[in-house]
Amino acid sequence: MKKKILIIGANSAIAKHCSKIWAERGDDLYLVARNKESLQKFILELNYINSSQINFYHMDLNDLDNHSKMLDAAETVLTNIDIILIAHGTLSEQKICEQNVDKTILEIKTNVLSVVSLLTLIANRFEKKKSGTIAVLSSVAGDRGRASNYVYGSAKAMITEFMSGLRQRLHKFNIAVITIKPGFVDTPMTAQFKKGFLWTEPATIAKKIVCAIDSKKEELYVPAFWWIIMKIIRAIPNIIFKRFNF
Repeated sequence: MKKKILIIGANSAIAKHCSKIWAERGDDLYLVARNKESLQKFILELNYINSSQINFYHMDLNDLDNHSKMLDAAETVLTNIDIILIAHGTLSEQKICEQNVDKTILEIKTNVLSVVSLLTLIANRFEKKKSGTIAVLSSVAGDRGRASNYVYGSAKAMITEFMSGLRQRLHKFNIAVITIKPGFVDTPMTAQFKKGFLWTEPATIAKKIVCAIDSKKEELYVPAFWWIIMKIIRAIPNIIFKRFNF
């Protein structure tokens, strides 16, 4: 059955690959992103593989006051939203954040507050109609704070815990709440990093995400081996952990 899907942060590499999968299936898509030119180019690409309805909304997701307006527009076009994927965010520059409070606050706003705002509004709307699937990109970085990225990691940790509480709240309303925790993904956002065997392509991640949404899996480590890695990292005692440099 055709799905009606709202994708927030649609210009992200992972979201784009998810969109392509859904487009190939013939689902109706409503894409939201900040860069209008990039978004319009991507929609042209999708139109080659999908004759179904593809619409977009251009906004800065840090404009919290505009979230309700955007959701109203999406509901007007799609009429009944089945799935919402939230995939926007920034990879915080840890060293800069350590020296700049304003930069840190901006990172928290982008990676936490904007997502929490959206989730609160979405949850209330889905609760009223007693159906829907909410999926959000968190990260394995949120499983334990590390010196190299604790601003980003702490933001993702809050998203993970917020989703946990939301899942419990919405369970009785037949609403699926899915937390997606990618590991290292080779995207434009991580272009400056040296890649190794732990890195994965966004197309591979997207396939797993779409499957998790279809099956309404509650939490997804992707690739799956990150569940083992993070379990080990969480188990390291603080007296030892704090001596590591990673």
